[in-house]
Amino acid sequence: MPISPPETIPADAAKRRAIKPVICYPVQTLPAYDAAFYENARAGMSLIDTVIVPPRDARCFTVPAGHFFRIAYQDGPQVGDLNLWNSKDLTEKFFSGKTRALHATHVTTGDRLWSNLPSLRPLATITHDTLAWYGWDEYGGGVHDVIGTRCDPYTNYLLSGEDYHYCCHSNLTRALAEEKNLSLKDAEQYVHDVLNVFMCTGFTKDTHQYFMKASPVRAGDFLEFFAEIDLLGALSTCPGGDCGSSHSSEDAACYPLRIEIYKPKDASLAGWEPAKQSGYDQSHGA
Repeated sequence: MPISPPETIPADAAKRRAIKPVICYPVQTLPAYDAAFYENARAGMSLIDTVIVPPRDARCFTVPAGHFFRIAYQDGPQVGDLNLWNSKDLTEKFFSGKTRALHATHVTTGDRLWSNLPSLRPLATITHDTLAWYGWDEYGGGVHDVIGTRCDPYTNYLLSGEDYHYCCHSNLTRALAEEKNLSLKDAEQYVHDVLNVFMCTGFTKDTHQYFMKASPVRAGDFLEFFAEIDLLGALSTCPGGDCGSSHSSEDAACYPLRIEIYKPKDASLAGWEPAKQSGYDQSHGA
């Protein structure tokens, strides 16, 4: 939102604004994306499972470490909200904020999805993105963001005073509760900020507000990941459809999304090991 300028502008205001930015997290010391390794592993991989996520709903899926999974277009342009967990420990889950800080507001091939503290390790690596061509548009929009939190019934009620049960937060909560035989209350505490798959978003140049626009996803498009540990995932088909007009609406055209699980070809993972948790000793200076 616009900020009212102070009554008195400092004499050195221009000098302060002209200070050059510094990247918060230089990532040159992170292990480089080994394109040759992943390409070798994905060449000849075989489909072992498919999950269809119905419109305005969510489904869970499991991916063994060292396998690939894709989120793919099914019957029409549709945005999906993705949650990921360590399948053996739901308290380790996708950390969208740190992923954003280490990579960018939008992710693509070669970027990793990191887990929360204290584990802070790659849960998955993006290995193929058919929408990588999109880049940044004239509005500052890009695809696959780690900015948005997920549409939820609490914000909807705050803004409209009405209950809405088929937003992504509720969809993910129901799916996880069913998958892990949890109460809705217990499942909800594990639902977290998402990767907005296929969603086209950015910040307006004047007010710097979060915006969305119709997704460019079309038939044949997919986003592919490599599981760096044993994963449990959940994907919600957003009630905004392609999010070109509304974030949550009964009027939006919504479509299924397809999740495909692939096993890599034999011997292609020779020498590979699942990602290790952070080596920090957790003493915190005490």
